[in-house]
Amino acid sequence: MPELPEVQALAADLGARLVGRTVRRLDVLAFPALKTFEIPTSALAGRPVRGVGRHGKFLDLEIGDVHLVMHLARAGWIRWRDREPKSSARPGRSPKNPLAARLLLEPDGAGFDVTEAGSKKSLAIHLVHDSREVERVRTLGPEPLDDAFTLDVFAGILRRAGRAQIKGVLRDQAVIAGIGNAYSDEILHAAKMSPFKPAAMSDEEVARLYRALQETLRDAVARSEGLAASELKAEKHEGLRVHGRAGEACPVCGDTIRQVIYHDSSLQYCPTCQTGGKVLADRVLSRLLK
Repeated sequence: MPELPEVQALAADLGARLVGRTVRRLDVLAFPALKTFEIPTSALAGRPVRGVGRHGKFLDLEIGDVHLVMHLARAGWIRWRDREPKSSARPGRSPKNPLAARLLLEPDGAGFDVTEAGSKKSLAIHLVHDSREVERVRTLGPEPLDDAFTLDVFAGILRRAGRAQIKGVLRDQAVIAGIGNAYSDEILHAAKMSPFKPAAMSDEEVARLYRALQETLRDAVARSEGLAASELKAEKHEGLRVHGRAGEACPVCGDTIRQVIYHDSSLQYCPTCQTGGKVLADRVLSRLLK
């Protein structure tokens, strides 16, 4: 799933390509992905792209007086095209046909495709006059890289979360915007904390976690800066130290990276760095071994 660093880089890349161009049309092929109906897709035709921004993990394209707001979910992505495709777009929601939407520009049909791989479809596309009309944008927590996101603000968030597991707190978009499964694993590894640690913690631990959050996200943003959309997935994977690397050696201590599997996701961690050598219970794996 693209998270804050990748979505920020996508917004910058698309902004450089789109701003000042005129939209020919938007074709939505995966109809369940379109979550709004008051503004028809035809309303974008002939309108200029005025800006491309980001809210948490949402992309926001300002086209005339309409905002095209997209959440790429777990398996969505943007593929840029320098020219109009030879074949017309066809509706599809299967893994064999991942095309969900296509935007074409004047005069040459350049633009981008929105794709979503896999069988579980969660991509969301909204056409609104104000991005805050999208409930999940309106209810986002603070942006963790904003100047206003201070150590004191972060400490207050953790105090209010109380006994909630810190992994879930970091991922909750209504609490902090933009951090998902991958970067929460990376932040907790850098902070040397268990993903199951309660959010209420000592002042020293709060400061350590805050530094890890800032450094991890800023490093990822710096690595992604200037990259085209086609390069971002590989760069993200290359930069991850523990997430998605179960069975590999921890780059810090050399211990084997372990994972806990849930019904629809998983987390990865280093026992030596994060849990005092303790291997966390993996209920899915335990059931398989019975």
